[in-house]
Amino acid sequence: MTDAPAVPAPPEKPASAIHAIWRQFRTHKGAVFGLVVLTFLVLAVVVGPWLWTPEKLSVAKALAVKNQSPSLRFPLGTDQLGRDMLSRMMQAGKVSLAVGFVAMIIAITLGTLVGVLAGYYKRLDGPLMRLTDMFLALPLVPLLLVMVMLFRDQIARAIGPELGAFTLIVLAIGITSWMQAARIVRGEVLALKEREYVLAARSIGVAPRRIILRHILPNVVSPVMVAATLGVAEAIITESALSFLGLGFPPDFPTWGRLLFDGMQYIQLYPERVIWPGLAISLTVLSVNYIGDGLRDALDPRIRGR
Repeated sequence: MTDAPAVPAPPEKPASAIHAIWRQFRTHKGAVFGLVVLTFLVLAVVVGPWLWTPEKLSVAKALAVKNQSPSLRFPLGTDQLGRDMLSRMMQAGKVSLAVGFVAMIIAITLGTLVGVLAGYYKRLDGPLMRLTDMFLALPLVPLLLVMVMLFRDQIARAIGPELGAFTLIVLAIGITSWMQAARIVRGEVLALKEREYVLAARSIGVAPRRIILRHILPNVVSPVMVAATLGVAEAIITESALSFLGLGFPPDFPTWGRLLFDGMQYIQLYPERVIWPGLAISLTVLSVNYIGDGLRDALDPRIRGR
């Protein structure tokens, strides 16, 4: 009696691209650390106000507990008006992170649009790149200061001081931060449009818009995502600089930069007033930069295949 032939084992199902990217991302310890820290900060500013409600004090009682050191009653102390610093840190974090992410979306959208048009259409390359060079040559902080001083009052009267300040600062940062993304995307598009599949699509008469949407944009996602993570950190630092100079949000609309500005005159007596917002800004920027490094390695198929 002969043995039955062995049935070959079914081939293993190949891992999806998302699993491969996550597996490579996990090998970058700094990126994992950054993801954990950023997740903690986001949860702290979003969920924290529901878990920590500051004690409501009258004006007289608030002034009696002003400039308190950290304690069980006030975990991060109080400011010069007796307001709980933990609550203000969470409120400020909402604004700072929202400015970073919204300004990043604006900058990446503009940069991707300019980069794709300049890289794919040769006749637009020269004018758009000269426009990019002109924006790169402009001093960023003085330009932002001029924009804020010129348009702050008009926008505040139109849509309110808080929403007006948020809209103005986000737009100002976004439209002055797209140049690096444009250069990155342009370089990728210049290489991609000479690939065989793009040339084949062009040879059978596929419309340029369809080629860009189906073949070009999906292949520039990885450098765009890396630029986006770095753009968040840059936007947060820029907003903090504006608020630190006193030209950001109103005093009753806190951001981490505004808290730094308010605490500077008390730095010798109460150094913790600048330590907490400075630490929050530093941790956010550091974690976002590490995440960007990890995404750069994870989205590169040459590194991921090692």
